[in-house]
Amino acid sequence: MTRRAIRWAGTLLLLLPFAVQAFSYQDVVDKAEKTAAAPYSKPDQIPDWLKDLGYENYQKIRFDPAKSLWRESRTRFQVMLVPAGLFYRHPVKINLVESSGVSTVAFDKGLFNVSDADLQKRIPADLGYAGFKLTFPFQGKGSANQFLVFAGASYFRAVGSGNGFGISARGIAVNTGLNSGEEFPSFTEFWLVRPSPEADSMTVYALLDGPSLSGAYQIVVHPGEVTRLDIKATLFPRQKIELTGVAPLTSMFLHGENTQRSHGHWRPEVHDSDGLLIHNGASGEWLWRPLLNPRALQTDYLQVERLQGFGLMQRDSDFADYQDLGARYELRPSTWVEPGGDWGQGSVVLIQLPTPDETNDNIVAFWTPQHKLKPGQAYQFDYALKFGDAGLVTPPLGYTVNTFVGAGDIVGGGKAKNAYRVVVDLKGGPLDKLEAAAKVTAEVTGIDKTQVIEQFVEYNAPLKAWRLSILARPAGGSALGLRAFLKHDGEAVSETWTYHLPADNDIRDDAT
Repeated sequence: MTRRAIRWAGTLLLLLPFAVQAFSYQDVVDKAEKTAAAPYSKPDQIPDWLKDLGYENYQKIRFDPAKSLWRESRTRFQVMLVPAGLFYRHPVKINLVESSGVSTVAFDKGLFNVSDADLQKRIPADLGYAGFKLTFPFQGKGSANQFLVFAGASYFRAVGSGNGFGISARGIAVNTGLNSGEEFPSFTEFWLVRPSPEADSMTVYALLDGPSLSGAYQIVVHPGEVTRLDIKATLFPRQKIELTGVAPLTSMFLHGENTQRSHGHWRPEVHDSDGLLIHNGASGEWLWRPLLNPRALQTDYLQVERLQGFGLMQRDSDFADYQDLGARYELRPSTWVEPGGDWGQGSVVLIQLPTPDETNDNIVAFWTPQHKLKPGQAYQFDYALKFGDAGLVTPPLGYTVNTFVGAGDIVGGGKAKNAYRVVVDLKGGPLDKLEAAAKVTAEVTGIDKTQVIEQFVEYNAPLKAWRLSILARPAGGSALGLRAFLKHDGEAVSETWTYHLPADNDIRDDAT
């Protein structure tokens, strides 16, 4: 090898991510398989007084950004650590994978600023970390903007560069919404691979464990206007799992345009997400389901063949939709799951729980396989998880921008007793190319014996959209179920809008 070749080889090694050979995904897979082969062992818990600390007191423990990991090397990625406490009931092990090898980050009280002297004194010297936050210079060189947080069970949150934090994702969901009770597996150990100084992506490995299964995760992080996480997950069940939720998303919906305002609230809408979007690869159909805050648990199984993607979206993105200067819900990210292969037969599950306020995440969506996961087998799921504005995924056809629901026997609603007036605005795709006088029609179907009394489509000039108006009556004591899409010249020109309104709702005074 010539001197020039030797110099080039040395330069190439410097450009590669640190410690490529020191640790790999296979190491985590092997550890997960070994963990699953042994009886489940619950993680060590933090002292009870820290569990009962209260939100305000927990907030007094603040990580010092000046002490972020990797700050000294001026890498674009830096790591802030999250203290255990409050609802973070057990510490997790955090390792760094660097050119010198793999090392564990020891707990250090000195990394935190504690505004209460008594609290500072009481924090154990071996408390441990509950997780970590990653920063990236979204606002230019020298900035360090938080964009990804791993903390609490298998939860993690991410944002695109223009978003505020909102929706959460999870590593896995187990028996969510079942009467048997939900299980919350946890990420118990992380490995953070130190990127080169100018890298625009980095890799995180994670070990997950719970009573029913163990799992290995590789997460390649790409921050940006749309932050993308490329995820590989290998799961090892300890026992047969009744309901496995792959790529689960957790969000909040208190009230929106399609519901009454929650009692006493002045804000027009309060939610982190306003609808579920699904792309069915077998039929090519894009399906939109507006969210609800039901009075009782609602679970829907939406069967999909060759899933191309699903996500909880925040389509209402104007400040006027919320009028909230504090929460800034219009900046909350949408999240889209895109399988990295054929996941086979299965369903997208939507679970909606009642909540009295906006502090509870009451919406869960995930994909579940048709066949239950069994012990003694390994299951791999690869997918991309994207966080950003609702435009991170746009159906090629028209899409829903508004859903309004009211009584069908009042002025402006109609004269049909026990009926509902449903108004849906759609725009985008081929709809935007049509003249206002175009003959746009709708295919509307009543579900579960819902009677469609009338339906018509008209151009909505103020919104430059198309408005579908439906008068429908559910069967006595049953839910209102509707499915619709717009057509022009016999061809579908919009996504499929679908709606499910429980019989016990807040729209009609006589609803039961």
